[in-house]
Amino acid sequence: MPSLLLGMRFAVTSGRDGWIRTLLTAVGVGLGAALLLLTAAIPNALDARSARSDARSDHGLAVVIPRAANTLLVGRIQDAAGDGEVRGRLVHAEGPDAPVPPGLSGIPEPGDMVVSPALDELLGSPEGASLKKRLPYRVTGTIGDGGLLGPNELAYYAGDDTLKVGEGEVVRVDAYDSVSPPAAIDSFLTLLIVVMLVVLLMPVGVFTIASLRFGGDRRDHRLAALRLIGVDREGTRWIAAGEVLAGSLLGLVAGTGFFLLARAWIGDISVAGLDVFPADADPSPALGVLIAVLVPACALAATLLSMRGVLVEPLGVVRSARARTRRLWWRLLPVVASLALLTQLVDGNRGAGYFNTSQVISGTVLLLIGVIVLLPWIIEASVRRLDGGSVSWQLAVRRLQLSSGTAARLVSALAVAVAGAIALQMLFTSLESDYVKNTHATHDMRVTLVGAPAELRDELASAVRGVDGVKSTSVLVSQNLGPTSPAKDDGYRSPLTVGDCASLRRLADLPSCADGDAFLLDMGVENYQVKELVSPGTRLLIGSAEQRDGSYRGVPWAVPDRLPTVPPVTGSEALDGVLATPGAMPRLDRMPADILVQVDLRRDSTAEADSVREAASAVHPLAAVTAEKATVTDRKFANVVKGIGIGTVALLLLIGLSLLLSTLEQLRERKRLLAALVAFGTRRSTLGWSLIWQAVLPVALGMLLAGATGVLLGSVLQLMISRTPVVDWAGVAALTGAGGAVVVLTTLLSLPALWRLIRPDGLRHE
Repeated sequence: MPSLLLGMRFAVTSGRDGWIRTLLTAVGVGLGAALLLLTAAIPNALDARSARSDARSDHGLAVVIPRAANTLLVGRIQDAAGDGEVRGRLVHAEGPDAPVPPGLSGIPEPGDMVVSPALDELLGSPEGASLKKRLPYRVTGTIGDGGLLGPNELAYYAGDDTLKVGEGEVVRVDAYDSVSPPAAIDSFLTLLIVVMLVVLLMPVGVFTIASLRFGGDRRDHRLAALRLIGVDREGTRWIAAGEVLAGSLLGLVAGTGFFLLARAWIGDISVAGLDVFPADADPSPALGVLIAVLVPACALAATLLSMRGVLVEPLGVVRSARARTRRLWWRLLPVVASLALLTQLVDGNRGAGYFNTSQVISGTVLLLIGVIVLLPWIIEASVRRLDGGSVSWQLAVRRLQLSSGTAARLVSALAVAVAGAIALQMLFTSLESDYVKNTHATHDMRVTLVGAPAELRDELASAVRGVDGVKSTSVLVSQNLGPTSPAKDDGYRSPLTVGDCASLRRLADLPSCADGDAFLLDMGVENYQVKELVSPGTRLLIGSAEQRDGSYRGVPWAVPDRLPTVPPVTGSEALDGVLATPGAMPRLDRMPADILVQVDLRRDSTAEADSVREAASAVHPLAAVTAEKATVTDRKFANVVKGIGIGTVALLLLIGLSLLLSTLEQLRERKRLLAALVAFGTRRSTLGWSLIWQAVLPVALGMLLAGATGVLLGSVLQLMISRTPVVDWAGVAALTGAGGAVVVLTTLLSLPALWRLIRPDGLRHE
């Protein structure tokens, strides 16, 4: 213990060089600790976001409640402004005890509007001019944090006393305490999440441990001096451990500061629409304590283990001599053990619904450890055979031949990150088809209004059709067909879709069509219910609904004797049931129905899309306008992909900073040698190129190893989900290129420090 405390004292009292060395270690460890703290804060932030979503939820209310003193009418609007979505709610209190939505101090009066801070800022900018036209309300306040998912969410509540249940997407609520049970995550997404966490967190540990080696050469010389004055070998190990422990403890303090600084800015960052409040980004106490204990413990263990292979004597350190040739056989053991674990799971499938999580983690970690232990051997074996070339090349190669372990430590974290990213990309590509569905969209936009009366349907269709920039429209009206009496009711309602022949041809392959015709859509699946309900000559009710007295209400319709069966158009969104022209349903004008106006624009521009939104909202504020998308992505899968993107960017930035610090530390330790080379006539450009070659060679070897390991891991993971291994070589090249670019960029940033160190005063030594 005294030796440990003495080492900690040396870390902070050994002059300017000691402070710089300790500071670099603290910054390197602090960056890793900050990322660990941010990762530990993600679950709490997402839980808080989900709690806010549940607290304000007005969905999932299948039971229609009667009007009362404690009910509130809510009209749901999903709008858009530029690339962002706008969550809108029209509200009207039906009694004095109506519930108040979270984040609001009261229910807005008719014509008043309460907005989120982000929406308030948008409405005051030129970009929000079109949205402002669609919101003819007076802003009277802002929504509190409790009513928002994140600080950048665009949302509003507006008072409207014209709301009617059934007209538009209007629901009646009596409380805001609906908490829906969390949906289970299937086994494939669980596998993707587990691999993502391992891939993103393991490089953090690698370069955090590498940061503990800052100033290693000078520390060795100091330990030799301590041996000269009588300190034994065991004492030197604990003194070295004390120095590193002091740096790691300061790194924890620095990491906490970096984390608090990043958390203060996190509210200003939105990635793919996902943002959180800074107050929610707090790691759980258990994870915080674990990080606080784990980082110093790893520092002690890593230092003591590394010192076991070092012989510190009064006249020098044996580490400075030429090391023995690294052996390959034991470095292959982690890879073999990894493949033995992972290949046991190759028969996994969706039907099993389960992957052994601990086995997946162990196998992935072992394979990535294989990258760490194989890279030094590959670099040493490669540079040993290099010879000749320009002076800068020879300087770089000779430096790598003397200390290839240092180069391997610098590149190993990056190689692990790239290998993991390649495996994740391959797994993501294999799963994408399961969670990203092609919509076969044939229109640019769609305008819908639920329960619209006939005159409102005509007005909405005419308004959209008359917008400048609209090339064509297709109008479809939807209702349901049901029995005329309870005795015939088996609970089934057949969909009814009404439109002109041109609109119906987009849904089904019609042999011939004229106004007055009706068809039965055959979806390719035997549907006894629809055929039994919609049989020729049967009398049905359009909009059939059971009343409180047990009677059925709707507009009567007799199924024609001739009702041809037609197949759907490939990729159409047609529902099974009856397709009819307006002439076949003349009495549909007597009742409300859902309307869908499909819009084709002359140009794909934001201005034309906003014009359609303005025209629709002028007819009815609850008319929903959405842009057609070629694909629809499962929300859980999309959130995992967002997490991968955020984590990868943060990881590359962190690795880049760590590499820059490591390079600067190496240059600082070699400044006298570099200055001596310049004094003997070596050109500055030669030293600059030498520094670049020293970075490029290990990185090239590391990226080759990372590419091979990533493809191997990705192929095994694809086999685990019963997929044929497919490699996106363009993606592999992009990821390895990004890894190489990080090192090249950090090397270029270190060149100004090199020019400063090779000045003649760099030869001065006290």
